Amino acid sequence: MFSAVYSAGITGVEGFPVTVECNLRDKLQGFELVGLPDLAVREAKERVWTACSNSGFPFPFGHISVNLAPADRKKEGTAFDAAILTGILQVGGVIPKNLDLSGKCFIGELSLSGDWRSVRGVLCMVVAAKEAGFREVYVPADNAAEAAAVEGIDVYAIPNMRALVKHLTGQERLMPHTPAKNFSELPAVYANDFSDVRGQALAKRAMEIAAAGGHNILLIGPPGTGKSMLAKRLPTILPPLTFSEAIETTKIHSVAGTLPTGVSLLNIRPFRSPHHTMSAVSLVGGGVNPMPGEVSLAHNGVLFLDELPEFPKQVTDSLRQPLEDRRVTITRANGRVTFPCSFMLVAAMNPCRCGYFGHPTRPCTCKPADVKRYINNISGPMLDRIDIQIELPSLSFSEISSKNAAAETSEVIRGRVIAARQFARERMASRPDLFCNAQMDPAAMREFCTVSPSASSLLNAAYDKLGLSARGYDRILRVARTIADLQESRLIEEMHVAEAIQLRSLDRKYWE
Repeated sequence: MFSAVYSAGITGVEGFPVTVECNLRDKLQGFELVGLPDLAVREAKERVWTACSNSGFPFPFGHISVNLAPADRKKEGTAFDAAILTGILQVGGVIPKNLDLSGKCFIGELSLSGDWRSVRGVLCMVVAAKEAGFREVYVPADNAAEAAAVEGIDVYAIPNMRALVKHLTGQERLMPHTPAKNFSELPAVYANDFSDVRGQALAKRAMEIAAAGGHNILLIGPPGTGKSMLAKRLPTILPPLTFSEAIETTKIHSVAGTLPTGVSLLNIRPFRSPHHTMSAVSLVGGGVNPMPGEVSLAHNGVLFLDELPEFPKQVTDSLRQPLEDRRVTITRANGRVTFPCSFMLVAAMNPCRCGYFGHPTRPCTCKPADVKRYINNISGPMLDRIDIQIELPSLSFSEISSKNAAAETSEVIRGRVIAARQFARERMASRPDLFCNAQMDPAAMREFCTVSPSASSLLNAAYDKLGLSARGYDRILRVARTIADLQESRLIEEMHVAEAIQLRSLDRKYWE
């Protein structure tokens, strides 16, 4: 007796359909599982047998062979349990042998009692099932909200195997799960607001420019000047996630297991702030079975590295390629996995280890060699990839105690950022792959960065005087293009270039 049931697996953040082929032969009792399974999949034999017995169904007598096709592609995780037991129940006659299961996809882990447990990466697998032509997908109840975010396929929330069998045999039909709200109706609620930040007008302006162009930014200043406050509020002035961005972001968090229970789609840009003791693998991703790192979890959002010089140099230098390519490729003996990582980098640091180098009133207790060693923990190539560098001065008493009700809110700043990005998109309509100025390649810069004669002269002088690299020149030009977008100017003027140079001059002060 033969049965074919369908499930799905994951490679990186992309799902792929899997055919679970079950065959029952009249031989001595046995259970064979093949198809390049990992340890978690091989252990499914015990879970399936016990779940079948505790659900009140007879386990077929004979030799059962289960093949996970395609057999040359590695299968990982516990999401195949439900499909394996469904196929076994069909060859055993519990589910009618003539019942057509070809349009159905089964995804879920089994407990020993027969209950369906949630699995990681459900959104990726449901997207793959829809693309493969499946009309129905059966998932654990805890994953139903996430799976229902995919339109055009019926999602059934299954509590246990008994409920599934009753549904398939027509005894007690289940209704498809529908999300409580559409994506456009999900409220974007932020706990922080830019109006909370006192003073630091130049830093706020720099954050607005960074948000408008998607630029990386470095904040330098003594303790207590608001570096972390500004970084944590950056997501509140970024444009809202589009539906396609929400799908991409949610897929990564689903695979990593960081998606909150009951959440269908993430509708707020992620903000990741890892500790400086992390490893390079934790930052960029990896492992025996590669998993996304912090750079991928920050995809379409913000990666905040506080106390940047405290990170090991090997860790910060591992960011250089992801910042350029906006994706991470991890190669292992059994294959290669690519994770997207298009994020804004926000880094913050003190000017020295004690934090008061150059402070007007507090003396620095560090030796000059210690200051130089601390600053040089950040390599030149890494610094070259940060578009904006801004110094935050200490706040005066009047600035701290001020109760200025006229401080701009995040909503007001976000409005200007959205308008600037819309102006940029209209200008770059011929390049739909570009979403912000920071993504412009040399060809796009030649096409979209038109500079006035006076601005060109200023750029020439800055290039010679500041000793800029080619990458540094490009980044100043991109920032100037963003400043012009905020003023809805198609031509980059001298004042735009001057402000862009001002926002990238601290490397001459600290990394002389």
